[in-house]
Amino acid sequence: MRIAQISPLFEAVPPRLYGGTERIISYLTEELVARGHDVTLFASGEARTSAKLVATRERALRLDPAPLKSAIAAHLTMLDEVRRRAADFDVMHFHLSHFQHFPLFEHMAERTVTTPHGRLDYVDLPDAYARWPNFPMISISMRQRRPLAMANWLANIYHGLPLDMYVPLPDSERGGEPYLAFLGRLSRTKRPDRAIEIARKSGMKLKIAAKIDEDDPAYFHDEIEPLVDGNEIEYLGEINEREKPAFLGNAAALLLPIDWPEPFGLVVIEAMAFGTPVIAWNEGAMPEIIDSGVTGYVVDSIEEAALRVGDIGSLDRGEVRATFEKRFSVKRMAADYEAAYIKLTGEKMQEKGGGRTKPSASCSRVIFTSGET
Repeated sequence: MRIAQISPLFEAVPPRLYGGTERIISYLTEELVARGHDVTLFASGEARTSAKLVATRERALRLDPAPLKSAIAAHLTMLDEVRRRAADFDVMHFHLSHFQHFPLFEHMAERTVTTPHGRLDYVDLPDAYARWPNFPMISISMRQRRPLAMANWLANIYHGLPLDMYVPLPDSERGGEPYLAFLGRLSRTKRPDRAIEIARKSGMKLKIAAKIDEDDPAYFHDEIEPLVDGNEIEYLGEINEREKPAFLGNAAALLLPIDWPEPFGLVVIEAMAFGTPVIAWNEGAMPEIIDSGVTGYVVDSIEEAALRVGDIGSLDRGEVRATFEKRFSVKRMAADYEAAYIKLTGEKMQEKGGGRTKPSASCSRVIFTSGET
């Protein structure tokens, strides 16, 4: 099957540092190539992929040092390039949350599928979707669908991770002073202040590894930084993928005390992959993702969260990992998307194999429509 994967341009694919959406797009793209599909990835030029790469922007927006950037113009340029090449694909899979591609692809909506990776409760989205109701959609949790219940939902597909890239630490590498982990963004909706209070009430150290987004410096400096003492509450800054195994694998538990309708929460399954249980607020998709009493706990208050910190020692880290493998592998995710593509196109899958040579891990083609190569 000829499949186009269309990524947002905010982060590289996969991201250099923080970034969930582009990481999932990378894992899905690589697995689809491994399954024998002809995949083209539309992303920024730093993408590392075994698919064909079409890059209409040399650098992803967030880490581009250019002082003046237009996310709207960058995405419109990419979408026009996808439209120009539309005849090359059986399915065009858009990973854009606010439907900016709908007007450009209205006449071929039946060959597209859209996975929005963000929240869908913006007041303008229902009216926008009502103007283009034929676009098939795939949710990343059932909770994510609620604000757009009328949409043309094709499937619900949970995220998945490569099992061989997320491996629990051997016992010989685990140890030291026990601590709770907070990983993500230092924003009001992620509620690091709650995480700090939970840690203090439970008497356990908290390590915070998080990025400060462009909207969050004032919140961090005014409300969080004064609570960081460098001892019981430690701020590590933004960490990369190489640092995650030790950070998550050595944690007693991950805290996710969110205050928003989290559509999935990639960090939850990242922690599970290392055998680390999760204590999360009863918001968004958390009740769908966490098997309470097995992979962690879903709570409704700081007091309950602090009590559950005392219970995490009774959870079997091996069972946490086993549940992750069963529910959240990249192979399961790719198979689910493959089934959705087939449902969309009515196509029969050809037999796998046949002597097909697996592409190398390097990019097979990079195109800058501005003329750069």
